[in-house]
Amino acid sequence: MLERLAALRAADAPTHGGHVLSYVYDPGLAEVDELAAAAMRAVQPVNGLDPTTFTSVAVMERELVGFARAVLHGPTDGPDVVVGSVTSGGTESCLLAVKAARDAFRARHGDRPGVRPRVVVAASAHAAFRKAAQYLDVTLTTLPVDPASGLPDAAAYVAELDRRSVDGGRDVALVVVSAPSYPHGVVDPVAEVAAAAHERGVDVHVDACVGGWVLPFWGAAGGGQVPPFDFAVPGVTSISADVHKYGYAPKGTSVLLVRGRDRQRRQFFATTAWPGYPVVNAGMSGSRPAGPLAAAWAVSQALGTEGYTALTARCVRATRALHAAVGQLDGLRVVGSPTGPLIAVATDESVPAERRVDPHVWADAARARGWVLQPQPGLTQGDGTRLPHTTHLTVTPVTEATLDDLVPALAASADEVRGVGRPDTSGVLAALGAVSPAPAAAGGPALAAPTSDEMWAALLTALDTDGGSPRRGTGAVLPDRLAPLMAVMESLPGPVAERLLVEILARVAEPLDDAAPGA
Repeated sequence: MLERLAALRAADAPTHGGHVLSYVYDPGLAEVDELAAAAMRAVQPVNGLDPTTFTSVAVMERELVGFARAVLHGPTDGPDVVVGSVTSGGTESCLLAVKAARDAFRARHGDRPGVRPRVVVAASAHAAFRKAAQYLDVTLTTLPVDPASGLPDAAAYVAELDRRSVDGGRDVALVVVSAPSYPHGVVDPVAEVAAAAHERGVDVHVDACVGGWVLPFWGAAGGGQVPPFDFAVPGVTSISADVHKYGYAPKGTSVLLVRGRDRQRRQFFATTAWPGYPVVNAGMSGSRPAGPLAAAWAVSQALGTEGYTALTARCVRATRALHAAVGQLDGLRVVGSPTGPLIAVATDESVPAERRVDPHVWADAARARGWVLQPQPGLTQGDGTRLPHTTHLTVTPVTEATLDDLVPALAASADEVRGVGRPDTSGVLAALGAVSPAPAAAGGPALAAPTSDEMWAALLTALDTDGGSPRRGTGAVLPDRLAPLMAVMESLPGPVAERLLVEILARVAEPLDDAAPGA
């Protein structure tokens, strides 16, 4: 079985070595990986559900939360004491922050007919908040960001804070700002938004899932000034920070820190209303593995502030080098002025069409050379402005060691596709349009959505995968070139594009007809 697993893993994108500039965070230190693996193995049978039975869980969580609190300047006593918990990842941390704010809003305001608590986010906020709104029955208000800088306007947050609901009262339960936002790598105006929200008694969550374990060390590592974003900012009430990103721990561990014990307790679930053991959970799950916690605890304790600062310095140098390299590529540009190790690259519209480089076509050319960049579709915002489609680069410490190969590959890829336009999506849209319900006439019946099989057949036709399905080799469904799929996603109505994504992911994991245990 281990030989089979090794064969399956051989088909994966490489998790080490810096050739994948998204999803994985490689410190370039084999001993860190070895330490994490040993820590996970040591607690493999432990159930994190009950830290009173498995007391090691309580100690590790306490010390990991304490480390995060220290680097994010959380008070250690008094009514503003910062407390926290370890979750399975950034999405769970964000969901819990929304739940706590929703429940606090309901406790303060009681039953107000027709009024649902609102969460105000920027368009660049992580999709986890859209999931939270759907799961937790809150209204999400999305603010546009500037297409040039990727930043939201603090004044727009203030306007939403002051907007009255149907009963004349305020209905904002939480505002969310990012440090930095994943799509563009820029830090939102945290201090300005937090000041306005604090004045109005509204909670503020800082989504530092990607930045929480690197921005605290960025300045000391030579990266320059970081805009204020943590608990040193008055009005910030919670912060999410993923240890499995720039904390260099295995997936999945995140820390959710909250200002004030009473506020943090609202994220918990507890019940005695059944005949079994009393149930109390700090997060979404009941039983939970202790392995990721142990690995995160061990890695953070071993690296400490000095180790994280040294690794961040490597990120700083690599990020600067890539900024400069992209700046030399005719037809491409870096979006905004990122703070931290994330870069978004878009087409430079200021040059003639024959000199422009499409970032998704560029990413496909780089993939053919062995470098995996992450395409991001464009977005038309609620105010009608258009965010350009981009390619995302996550820079990690190991990136510095790859620059002599990476930079020429990026340049050669740009040269190869310069002047090449986006893929033609007309045939794709025709294939998908044939199975997508047309809008119902005003007052008429809703038209049935396509079945899974209809959507799948249209996808295979649209992407010209030659009958590709989970039966093929490793289970890969998507073609090697992602630019056509990204272009299709942007062209389709949102619900159809989302339905298509569901079908892709669901089909990848479907059992094969001839699958059997041990086969």
